[in-house]
Amino acid sequence: MITAVDTNILLDVFLPDKKFAESSANFLKQAYNEGALIICDIVYAELVPQFRDRKKLDQTLATINASCSSLDPDAAFLAGKRWSEYRRAGGKRNRIITDFLIGAHALTKSDRFLSRDRGFYKSYFPDLRILG
Repeated sequence: MITAVDTNILLDVFLPDKKFAESSANFLKQAYNEGALIICDIVYAELVPQFRDRKKLDQTLATINASCSSLDPDAAFLAGKRWSEYRRAGGKRNRIITDFLIGAHALTKSDRFLSRDRGFYKSYFPDLRILG
């Protein structure tokens, strides 16, 4: 079972967040115990500001055995289509293309997705299996 992990889950655990650290860590542990963890390059980029250097970020990801999986044209195209539908339906600018890229990557590269932002992903990626 391959689980794609969203930035918010990782930040909850790595920082840690008082409100969500425990539940996010439990979901992350469950996903780890059931298979592989991946993050897309956008999630990796979103994590960078929280680490003093690349080595520390890479070591932290290695502790949970998470690997980086790049976006490909199929995922990018899907993200663009879903973002376009969102905007045509009157979607506000509070959702940017990166959210759609992360969702499309999860849909095309994993069996399920671990995120606290379930409502958004269920709305725009109803075919995405969300853990939690």
